[in-house]
Amino acid sequence: MKILLDECVLLPLGDGLVGHECTAVTGRGWRGTRNGALLTLAAAEFDAFITTGRNISFQRVYGRDR
Repeated sequence: MKILLDECVLLPLGDGLVGHECTAVTGRGWRGTRNGALLTLAAAEFDAFITTGRNISFQRVYGRDR
């Protein structure tokens, strides 16, 4: 499973997810990307997105029907 870790998530968390491919938002050059746009980027390439952001549930993935 490909997992994207938000910039607010401590990177050692990814080390504990053995058997999964973890990538950080900062490692992709997406630091500072607004939540809706970040979800759109993540949805195109990753199976899961881990964040501690409290407002993420109110965001939309751009260009994707739900």
